[in-house]
Amino acid sequence: MPLVYQQNINEHAKIGVWHITESETFFSEKAAAQYIINHPKKRVQHLAGRHLLKVMEHNFPVELIQINKHGRPFLENNLFYFSIAHSEAYVSVIISTKNSVGVDIESPNPKIESIKDKFLSAYDINSLSKIAQSNVYQFTMGWCVKEALYKWAGLSGINFKLQLNIKSVMKENDLYTIDCVVEKDSVKKSVLVNGIVLNDNILTWVC
Repeated sequence: MPLVYQQNINEHAKIGVWHITESETFFSEKAAAQYIINHPKKRVQHLAGRHLLKVMEHNFPVELIQINKHGRPFLENNLFYFSIAHSEAYVSVIISTKNSVGVDIESPNPKIESIKDKFLSAYDINSLSKIAQSNVYQFTMGWCVKEALYKWAGLSGINFKLQLNIKSVMKENDLYTIDCVVEKDSVKKSVLVNGIVLNDNILTWVC
């Protein structure tokens, strides 16, 4: 079973990553698609995410997942708070019984350099430069951090560049801790994002 990463973040929350190597049939026998998805790879990713939710939490009612007007999956009455993310060959989920959560996973791609200015401010880039890695790695980390923040916040109309701000990046052993500020409607909230590098993918989460 290719569950390549699993962590109990605290008594209320857990995170897991699955390496997608199986066929669509493997996942469709364990979880049903909740809407029509024509693209085969996206359909497998969708099914793999639902399967992983059940692997991480056996009582997770995947059949009750709904999608809100912003495209965010949720359960009524917040039986579980959860977030799902995919990269080319991995799916990650984070589940909490208490608080809103967000997760992202991405494989660094050189193309990100050409679009970095759309989602990173000069201050963000300076903060990320403290990471002793390539620009592609730094910018991908920045995107992952902001995507996890966006999912956690659950707010529409967020400007990644102006309202999700990366203040500092620290690393201890293999864990990154990214100090961020979310600004919305004149309210500023400090939020910590955690991250690791897993099989050349960057995984970030907010809990």
